[in-house]
Amino acid sequence: MSEDRPRVRVERDGALHLVSLDRAAKRNAFDLRMLRELAEAYTAYEDDEDARVLVVTADGAHFTAGLDLAEVGPAVARGAPLFPADAVDPLGLHGRRREKPVVMAVSGWCLTIGIELLLAADVRIAAADTRFGQIEINRGIFPFGGATIRLPEVAGWGNAMRWLLTGDVFGAEEAHRIGLVQEVVDPTAHRERAIAIARTIASRAPLGVRATLASARAAAEDGPDAAAAQLLAHARALMESEDAAEGLRSFVERREAVFKGR
Repeated sequence: MSEDRPRVRVERDGALHLVSLDRAAKRNAFDLRMLRELAEAYTAYEDDEDARVLVVTADGAHFTAGLDLAEVGPAVARGAPLFPADAVDPLGLHGRRREKPVVMAVSGWCLTIGIELLLAADVRIAAADTRFGQIEINRGIFPFGGATIRLPEVAGWGNAMRWLLTGDVFGAEEAHRIGLVQEVVDPTAHRERAIAIARTIASRAPLGVRATLASARAAAEDGPDAAAAQLLAHARALMESEDAAEGLRSFVERREAVFKGR
């Protein structure tokens, strides 16, 4: 593969944006260009009013071998951001944050930033052959893309520290046990399973999907009381939408609803 080619490929499939990491010759290791292109793909998805779900997968046998530290390490050391300031941050840590859902499917090696991208996604699928590792501590550094924040929340303190403090590699069944992924599927089925889930989400009311994400995020970041204070206001706004009226009509008429996001 020529290093002049784009590192991230984007396809449009109806209401879905399908993003594939496309640096298989380097095990999809993230250099600065690849980080930028992924942020650009997230931003294009967020800005597309007709797009409802983003699916992230990878070409080749491996999701990612992690950061290309030979290039990214010096950039971080001199204070450079991982992603452009005006783009959506795929890690959901700094700057602009997405408001629409992301489904991610991984296989092969899923190391360092791969786990952190998973943790920042909403629904996570793993092929049975996936091997995970938050191995920064083995290289004299530590995870700085969100794993120290999100893995204890997802997996519990002890489960998170078991893997964060040792840098050991673990498999898909352990990832499922600790909640890092929601499903483990056959090694050839992870992409199709992620797309199937994304299609289901895309068929639901977009305003309701976004309100659900916002409410859950508020509870996680600001606490349950802050989220509870917003529930009825969000509900009232949604009840006045065209989609809510369509939902009621479809129930009365015993048919699938066709939502417009209005």
